[in-house]
Amino acid sequence: MGEQKKRMLAGEWYLPDDPELAAESLRRAELCAAYEAVAPADAARREEILRELLGSVGEGVRVRAPFRCDFGYNITIGSGTFVNFGAVFLDTGRITIGADVQIGPNVQVLTPVHEMDPARRREGWEKGVPVTIGDNVWLGGGVIVCPGVTIGADTVVGAGSVVTRDLPPRVLAVGNPARVVRSL
Repeated sequence: MGEQKKRMLAGEWYLPDDPELAAESLRRAELCAAYEAVAPADAARREEILRELLGSVGEGVRVRAPFRCDFGYNITIGSGTFVNFGAVFLDTGRITIGADVQIGPNVQVLTPVHEMDPARRREGWEKGVPVTIGDNVWLGGGVIVCPGVTIGADTVVGAGSVVTRDLPPRVLAVGNPARVVRSL
């Protein structure tokens, strides 16, 4: 394993234009394209590709194509979770999704952050900050989950919300930035 990948996996600043990471990104692109090309009725082949693409996939997980990610192997999805059309999971950092989660269409789960210093940003430095989504969470359509966020179990995030900080369990959160509006 090369230095840049080690740094990425450790959550440290790394340079993404590394040949090893580029090869892994190409592998991911090919698997995402293959997943999208498989007929929806061929559930066995779709599951096989998903298990090859992602780090861990629980039983009964359903992911509708198109689905996009950076690498795939940094994503864990718990049993019974449903991911609707157009999901984008940028997994330079770990993305952990619990069991029985409902993810609406066009949801983005983002782990990369870029340097605030303009010179280092021009050089391309970035790092991944993990995202954790608890069991039985519902993310409405178009939700954006920002790097470093943890969403507690049984929480609902309203459509179009931008989650910029942690949300506790059993709440309804809406808006940009997402704010807790009531307990569930």
